Amino acid sequence: MVTRIAIIRHGTTSWNKAGRLQGYSDIPLDEEGLEQARKLGLRLAGQPWDIVCSSHLIRARQTAAIIAEQLGIDTIWQDQRIGEAGGGLIEGTTETERLEKWGPDWKLQDLGMESNASVLARGMSFLDELVATEKGKQVLIVTHGSFIRQMLAHLLPHLPPPPPMKNTSITHLELTEGKWECPLFNCVEHLESAS
Repeated sequence: MVTRIAIIRHGTTSWNKAGRLQGYSDIPLDEEGLEQARKLGLRLAGQPWDIVCSSHLIRARQTAAIIAEQLGIDTIWQDQRIGEAGGGLIEGTTETERLEKWGPDWKLQDLGMESNASVLARGMSFLDELVATEKGKQVLIVTHGSFIRQMLAHLLPHLPPPPPMKNTSITHLELTEGKWECPLFNCVEHLESAS
């Protein structure tokens, strides 16, 4: 029995476009982000998805709601464990601002950022619970770029480190007999087709 999971990054926000790190900051989708979510919903419509899960942050919840409506799914499972990695003091800043304020080694400083271990612990807690209770189901998870990259690096250690995730990209994961595979990665073909 194969459990299929599609991990989706939320649509674009004004902070994405400005290069501002969002983390826990609750920034809504912009107009383009809403349209990206609609296009992804149309792409997924007609496919046999059973469950839609979302981070508690509004940019993910908005994306999930648009997709769920296209799929005719009434209930969205919301969970803080799949929220974005916390950015601490760097939330709301650009790379240039970080360099100006903390210097080139800002990543090595204690600026209150959530550790990779913390992100993985909560992410794996969610995923293990999901796989145990929804075995054989097809599940959509709407979440965030850094969270997705950290999870994929952990689940698929035999693959190169994942590059930045595109907004509304879809990545398929399949769990068969305890082993994760990734048949589709960071795909945004729904954004490349004509409107």
